[in-house]
Amino acid sequence: MSIYQQLLAREKANQPIKVGVIGAGQMGFGMIAQISNIPGMSVTGISDINVQAAQKAAGYYNLKAARKESIVVTNDLREVIQSPNVEVIVDATGIPEVGANISLEALRSKKHIVLLNVEVDITIGSVMNQLFTNAGLVYTGSAGDEPAATMELFEFAKTMGMDVLVAGKGKNNPFIPTSNPDTCAAEAKQKHMSSHMLAAFQDGTKTMAEMNLLSNATGLIPDQVGMHGVEADVNTVADKLNVKENGGVLDQFGVVDYVHGLAPGVFVIVKSDLEPVDEELRYLKVGKGPHYTLYRPYHLASLETPITIAKAVLQHESSIHPLGAPISETVAVAKKDMQPGDALDGIGGYSVRGVLETHQDMKRNGHIPIGLISGKVVAKRAIKQGQFLTTDDVELDPSTTVWKLRQLQDHLFPEDALQKELLASLTSV
Repeated sequence: MSIYQQLLAREKANQPIKVGVIGAGQMGFGMIAQISNIPGMSVTGISDINVQAAQKAAGYYNLKAARKESIVVTNDLREVIQSPNVEVIVDATGIPEVGANISLEALRSKKHIVLLNVEVDITIGSVMNQLFTNAGLVYTGSAGDEPAATMELFEFAKTMGMDVLVAGKGKNNPFIPTSNPDTCAAEAKQKHMSSHMLAAFQDGTKTMAEMNLLSNATGLIPDQVGMHGVEADVNTVADKLNVKENGGVLDQFGVVDYVHGLAPGVFVIVKSDLEPVDEELRYLKVGKGPHYTLYRPYHLASLETPITIAKAVLQHESSIHPLGAPISETVAVAKKDMQPGDALDGIGGYSVRGVLETHQDMKRNGHIPIGLISGKVVAKRAIKQGQFLTTDDVELDPSTTVWKLRQLQDHLFPEDALQKELLASLTSV
């Protein structure tokens, strides 16, 4: 039975999936509005640090929904997560520390969790996925985000027996590595979005984090630190993301990357060594071969999240989750010069941006996952703009939940296990 048919059955039985949402910003509000039109699903709890935003979302939902709900509306996320009238939690905050607390509380309350928070997933996703799985719960990223949308194409190709050479996304915004909430404030206001969120898009952190999650879910790795980010369209991307001996930019296949010119779409580049298959792909006008681009020209962000909610509750399946130990990491790079004693803010702020590299490179170089730039983080010595940060450069905040869970993750996934899993994932590509 399809998810839609299962939802219709829930609707007919008057047993809707009861959804609690943490974060009523642009993404959260859009998803809440969307659920008002979905059979067999109801919003029964909304929390936001700005309680007026939560009230606005709840009011709109009940204005549009055929089934009116008594919605828990609060600025205390625990009230929603602990509510007996909520069975699945959506984290729509995008903040690692908040996401760590949401995940931990959802686990304690025995609720499935759906993440519209790539930032926390790339920081502690391996350990949280393991803990949720052990508890018989679903831990999942969201359909509609580029990682899950690309994952659909990856699994589509692999299920057909194709070799996946490259998987990635189009970058939606120009790359401005020093972007901060001030420099993009006017554009953010025009787009009705948070200036911190837009800064994270423009400085590249969001793209790095999204491809980090895809890497951890597939075993594909960045070909180089920060990836290539070539300019291409759907007709040229397979030529540009080819190995160097074939005229491309790559040192190897089995990689994630992003492309200027394909936004807002996602893609995988595939091949088949079977001559009849290759001939049929050319006959079907997929491309000229021998490498072919499978391309989805859109992703619908939080509007697709209800699909993942339904999969989690009705089928006990995820849309995307880490394979196991981390494969890649998004590490912190200084956006500006800093002096000893300067406080650092986190993702989408003034101090740091994220750059993707393999987990092995992170460990070898002592770099810091950007999700750990949270709480009270202070420079210990002079830092230059563009510098990759290490624990010699900054004092992290061990009182944060995300720091504590990251320590647990590092303990549960020791280095020898990481190496074995990385090798296993690469040989399966």
